[in-house]
Amino acid sequence: MSGTASSPATSPSDMSAAARPPMVLCAASFVSTFDRFAVTPMLLLIALDLRAPLAATVAAASGYFLAYGLSQAAWGVLSDRYGRVRIMRATLLGAAAAGLVSAVVPSLGALVAARVVAGACFGAVVPTALTYVGDTVPVARRQRALSELMGLMALGTALATAVGGVLADLLHWRAVFAAPAVLALACSFALRGLPEPERAAVGGMRQHFAAVLRNRWALLVFGLALVEGGALLGTMTFLASALQSGGVEASVAGIATGAYGVGVWLFSLLLRKAFSGRPVWLLITIGGAQMCAGYALVSLRVDVVTVVVTTLLLGGGWSFMHSSLQTWATSVAPSARGTAVSFFAAALFCGSAVASALGGFLVERGRYALLFAATTALAVALTAVAALARRRYEAGQR
Repeated sequence: MSGTASSPATSPSDMSAAARPPMVLCAASFVSTFDRFAVTPMLLLIALDLRAPLAATVAAASGYFLAYGLSQAAWGVLSDRYGRVRIMRATLLGAAAAGLVSAVVPSLGALVAARVVAGACFGAVVPTALTYVGDTVPVARRQRALSELMGLMALGTALATAVGGVLADLLHWRAVFAAPAVLALACSFALRGLPEPERAAVGGMRQHFAAVLRNRWALLVFGLALVEGGALLGTMTFLASALQSGGVEASVAGIATGAYGVGVWLFSLLLRKAFSGRPVWLLITIGGAQMCAGYALVSLRVDVVTVVVTTLLLGGGWSFMHSSLQTWATSVAPSARGTAVSFFAAALFCGSAVASALGGFLVERGRYALLFAATTALAVALTAVAALARRRYEAGQR
């Protein structure tokens, strides 16, 4: 099979000129993000309803994250070989089926299995959407386009954590799993009209992997993503349960942690308006500093106010640091862009899965302060290494 594809309806130059992600791509990314974060405010409710320990129930989140991460390499190679849109449509269908199963299963074991399948399928959507942007938007305007895509993903995060908790309280946690499943089905149908971009021609699977794994800068970016996934996404999972352990209702805890999505949206706007053209290492430093400050705050005190402030700061960390690392990943191995972006996402969510699994042992014992303090130290190290490495990379590119 040829490694390239083009659409008769829309030329690559037309898509590049727009320099904006298609709305249907944003919608699919929104649904994927909603599904990924919806479980966060519901862990305690699920544990109580299924009469399972909280540490065991965390597997519904960590299993999802792990499957989401480990599936990335396969989806990246397949999208490089068979097309971005085709892979997104197929995996959205699989995610819809797994989501509907999640809404009806009777036991924790069955729920974890369904969430693992949902994570593996939804795992294709966002990195493939990012790769699509990398294929169709010039590098000079790519971070802006990615920021726009992340803005709608932030809305999905905010609604998942805020509305998810409210729906779980008013209706049932099962309804929260059913909603993104139905939307995923609609997105798969709507993606039929999205043109395939041209792709770089790479031979077989061995060539795809070699183009990425022999690139030392690519390996460094993957390592940074692994740590970022643990420091940001993995530990953030426990902010809602930290509030609930203090007597806060799931709906209130969900709304408080939903400030994360608001933070991503606001800081993404700030990034585009005030920091466009700034050195990437500076953006990484700003984002990392926000992450450090947020986790340091909740390591000292956990209440609704501190959690809202922390999640806003973590949204800033995602907007500044993660978007910078993400843009780096789309450029570091252009001949196998889909594979590189999928490895990046795999590292991110594997780090998240490991951190949430390890954190489960601490939260089962109520050691939230220790968990947040350790994450602060990890975020400090991540920020220093990422900023210095990016500065060196930029110097080498001149």
